[in-house]
Amino acid sequence: MSAPVRNVLAAFDRIPEPWQPHRLVSVNDQDVKVARLRGEFVWHSHPDSDELFLVVDGRLTLQLRDGDVELGPNDVYVVPAGVEHCPRADEEALVVMVERQGTVNTGDNPGERTTEVRELRED
Repeated sequence: MSAPVRNVLAAFDRIPEPWQPHRLVSVNDQDVKVARLRGEFVWHSHPDSDELFLVVDGRLTLQLRDGDVELGPNDVYVVPAGVEHCPRADEEALVVMVERQGTVNTGDNPGERTTEVRELRED
């Protein structure tokens, strides 16, 4: 049995709130997540996993301790494992993230923004 076709843009329509990552699909031991980002997240790192960011729409600033990385539509950046970062979107950004299954969104800095990955609901 094959997996269903998933549309990235349609997936964003199913996500009502910012900073609520939803699993689009999984491949091998990686989750492909989609999220609406707006405002500033929390400083954190993922000690054992890289994190890929792909901006579909809007602009995203990945604040790093040694300087910011600015991403626009269709830009991709990988935050290496263990590198502290703080995503910020001054206006809403639609973002695809790829990270190891089981990776917590707030990494090594749990708090009120920590959330389990959600599954996209089917219509």
